[in-house]
Amino acid sequence: MRKALFMLCAALWACAAVAQHSDKDTQEDIQRHRSMAAAHGAAAQCLAAGKGEKACMAELQLACKGLALGKYCGMRHAH
Repeated sequence: MRKALFMLCAALWACAAVAQHSDKDTQEDIQRHRSMAAAHGAAAQCLAAGKGEKACMAELQLACKGLALGKYCGMRHAH
């Protein structure tokens, strides 16, 4: 019973959080995700060019400053 109540509360909270975004907020989120994707694409190209992980991660951190949480621009690999 407690689990079902918790799931219901979580679902209602998620719906309320989504409903609070305006069209402007949604467009800003879309642009932010596109910017993060471009930064990660540039990091992949950097690695493919053989520049080394340390240099490419430094470039990624600069590209993502103020864009996403954490030093990996919203993503972190398993290694």
